[in-house]
Amino acid sequence: MDFFQTVRQRRSIRKYKSDPIPEDHITQMLEAARFAPSAGNYQPWKFVVVREPTTIQRLARAARKQNFLAKAAAIVIAFADANVFLPPPPREPGLLMIPPCFEIDVMIAIEHLILAATALGYGSCWVGAFNESEVKQVVSIPDRMKIVALVSLGVAAENPKPPSRKPLSEIVFHEKYNKIEDNTQSL
Repeated sequence: MDFFQTVRQRRSIRKYKSDPIPEDHITQMLEAARFAPSAGNYQPWKFVVVREPTTIQRLARAARKQNFLAKAAAIVIAFADANVFLPPPPREPGLLMIPPCFEIDVMIAIEHLILAATALGYGSCWVGAFNESEVKQVVSIPDRMKIVALVSLGVAAENPKPPSRKPLSEIVFHEKYNKIEDNTQSL
């Protein structure tokens, strides 16, 4: 599948068929995640792949009873060690100090995994609402780790319409921000 076609076809899928995902396809998705960029090439991500139906049901309950997860062929739990990150750069006047990038890096890896799933013909949905301590308990992730998201994977049993997107003219500025062009409204 062409990259831009993959990007346009990606949807958050919440209904799955019972078809399994071959191991080599899971590996391809994880390889795509592995090649994601990260701050300082630190590659902080770790993944637990869950395919056992009983464990998947427990994860669905831990994810605020998002029952669609229980029908997924696999759930990937993406996390990183929150206590290990690159030291901040030296302080310079005007330098913006950003927090550790491990969560952002893990989300970039997740997006690579999700796009690979789409290119291979699978549906996915990243989930950020879950009881972290319960998920850790279900799959034996140590307390020091920070779970960033769960990703459900499977053969889609739905074909949602593309979500609406703002036109580029509302989100892109050239050379500098131009408030006159800002058509967005406060919520």
